[in-house]
Amino acid sequence: MRSHRYFDLVMAAFVAVLLISNIASSAKIVDWGVSIFGLRLSFDSGTLLFPLSYIFGDILTEVYGYARARRVIWAGFAASALMSLCLYAILRMPGESEWMGYAGDEKFQAILGGVSSGGIITASLLAYFFGEFSNSYVLAKVKVWMQGKFLWMRTIGSTIVGEAVDTALFIALASFFGVFPWTLFWNLVVANYIFKVAIEVIFTPLTYRIVAFLKHAEQEDYYDRDTDFNPFRVAR
Repeated sequence: MRSHRYFDLVMAAFVAVLLISNIASSAKIVDWGVSIFGLRLSFDSGTLLFPLSYIFGDILTEVYGYARARRVIWAGFAASALMSLCLYAILRMPGESEWMGYAGDEKFQAILGGVSSGGIITASLLAYFFGEFSNSYVLAKVKVWMQGKFLWMRTIGSTIVGEAVDTALFIALASFFGVFPWTLFWNLVVANYIFKVAIEVIFTPLTYRIVAFLKHAEQEDYYDRDTDFNPFRVAR
């Protein structure tokens, strides 16, 4: 793999968005007081930022190809697992007496405990894995099929598939492990999915600009004609 000027910056942005959204997801459920077909549009607050990871995933696959995007997806997976492991360890360390007086383990558990709990880790990592690879795979295949035309169609189309897998799997597993109540299942699935796809559509003009800039700056516009799409192969 030849080096690129901006690849590491896009990867860093991707991983940062992923980690921040994972923390926000367990910290708060947001309700804007809007309903669609009787379903209240309430969603975990990580939804506000997480859709950007799919936009970065689209950009990575479109410009650099599936193999490089695969490496970034695994980097995000490893970073998320490490963050959860660190928070799990911190939660179980004894707290300093003064800190315990004004904050304490109960408040730490209430805000960040979800990120370090087995249920949220399993739900987040599995949903991320299947969702991101579905998104990248669909975009790469459609790009070859359409011979690089209609970027908007493959970015939005791949997000529709990837976010459907991610959202349904995450909410189902999180509800199964008791992170979210089952009574909010459809509210969270519908609200999360609509919001995430809408963000992709709204940001499409910006995606076009970033993709055009990177293709010109990197002199790269990769087509995955002979790519091994095995998600477990980290090397190209």
